[in-house]
Amino acid sequence: MQRRLFLSQAPALGTGLLGLGALGTLGTLGTLATPAHAIDDKRVRFGQSASLTGAQGRYGRDIRAGLSAAIAAANRQEGSRGLQFELTTLDDGGVKDRSLDNTRQLIEGGASALVGFTSGAAAEACLGLVNQHQIALIGTASGNMGIRGKAQAGAVHVRAGYDVEYRRIVGYVKSYGFQRVGYVYLNDTSKANLAAMTEALEGVGLQPTVAIGIDRNALSLTPVVQQLLAGKLDAVMFTTNAGPALGIIEQLNKAQFRGMVFASSFAGQDLIDGVAAAGRSVVMSLVVPRPSALGLGVVNQCQQDLQTAGGSAALGVTTLEGYIAGRVAIEAARQAARGGQASRQRIRDVLATLHTDLGGYRLNYAPDNLQGTQYVDLVVVDRYGRIAG
Repeated sequence: MQRRLFLSQAPALGTGLLGLGALGTLGTLGTLATPAHAIDDKRVRFGQSASLTGAQGRYGRDIRAGLSAAIAAANRQEGSRGLQFELTTLDDGGVKDRSLDNTRQLIEGGASALVGFTSGAAAEACLGLVNQHQIALIGTASGNMGIRGKAQAGAVHVRAGYDVEYRRIVGYVKSYGFQRVGYVYLNDTSKANLAAMTEALEGVGLQPTVAIGIDRNALSLTPVVQQLLAGKLDAVMFTTNAGPALGIIEQLNKAQFRGMVFASSFAGQDLIDGVAAAGRSVVMSLVVPRPSALGLGVVNQCQQDLQTAGGSAALGVTTLEGYIAGRVAIEAARQAARGGQASRQRIRDVLATLHTDLGGYRLNYAPDNLQGTQYVDLVVVDRYGRIAG
């Protein structure tokens, strides 16, 4: 499918915005400015703030590719007389303040729901706006604990939280009899994440020997590596994006570190693809099915829809997560439209009781539980970058 990118002629909207029109092509920026009351009943607008540039640029682009493929497929199914789904994406570069500005623009521009944000910390900062405007924030691509729980009613999740991941990882660590463990995390993320890891460790009678908060854009990781090596650890666990994790793992390998390495889903497909260069296998938690599981309907359909959409994005854990978020948002909008217009409030109401099977990946919501799923799979990514177990 041919794709066209139009530059904005509306300076007030800023740069870095991509609009996915009803037929799946990249549309003009002017559509964002249409007031909510002027939107046709058949048009459903999804808004996304994503890190299309910066340290997590590929991660953000992959989430958007999966989300876009789901929307383009839904528009083909709906035809000219059905609902018409649109996606507007604003680049936040992984910066919290930019995501806040983007969220305001998307809401003011008439978004029916917000979908596929790629920074958990940014999504957490946007919750005030989300609940003020009674708009759903669907499928943030993060297990961030700061956007989970009864107090964050506007955030609807399509993947497990870090608490579930940590319990699985720590259980694995404990089963090997490891006692000296290190934990590396980003120091600009929610304190609730560190609390969840501490709780998981305490649950099996462990405490981190070394816990290091790092800057996601740190120029040198050598001091971190030195701290980890000095701890004489049995294992190191990461909750970071792929870049710093791979950099540290590579240096640990060169220093002949003999312990095991664990990573949360945060690192995404970038980590899987980068393990071969780092030269060390990693145990990783996945919060979506394995991309090789083509016997599952959701995986097979994602692959087909990505191929139909064109572009360079390939099936992987990150594109699949974005695709699942898109499928959930679409299903909620469809059900909301059966009783009238797919308004913000109706989409939120539907999500509060939505039950859906996307093809082997089930999500179930209740008014007091918007977590959707507890699915976590621990896999070994071998030193050749293959998911081996």
